[in-house]
Amino acid sequence: MSKLKEVKYLVVHCTATKLSQRVSVEDIDRWHKAQGWSGIGYHWYVDRDGHIFPGRSEHQTGAHVKGYNHCSIGICYEGGINEQGQPADTRTPAQKAALLFIIKDLKQSYPNAIILGHHDFPNVHKSCPCFDARKEYAVL
Repeated sequence: MSKLKEVKYLVVHCTATKLSQRVSVEDIDRWHKAQGWSGIGYHWYVDRDGHIFPGRSEHQTGAHVKGYNHCSIGICYEGGINEQGQPADTRTPAQKAALLFIIKDLKQSYPNAIILGHHDFPNVHKSCPCFDARKEYAVL
């Protein structure tokens, strides 16, 4: 795994799973290893209850936005799909608070980093993170 050189982006993701499906940081690690990666591609993970879990070290290049991993930190939350299987902002109040907390903390470490959702990057044809992270965190 290579090391991050400069953090230009803080990227918000979702697991693209329904509320009825619990997903642990270990599940994501297993999924990403099954894709041939060295482990979880995100640097931080927020479960439905608002617990924050570390993923990859912030000093290591992530695996979450093709072409931008070398200059970004990935933050993922559990959910993003409604029970009908459609993209939806399913964040719980606890997740919203935890995401705000971790993103504020990251902005202290990387004050020039731009906060974006995964879908804000070129050639990304996903709804992830299923809300407008750029707008929601614009005041940071």
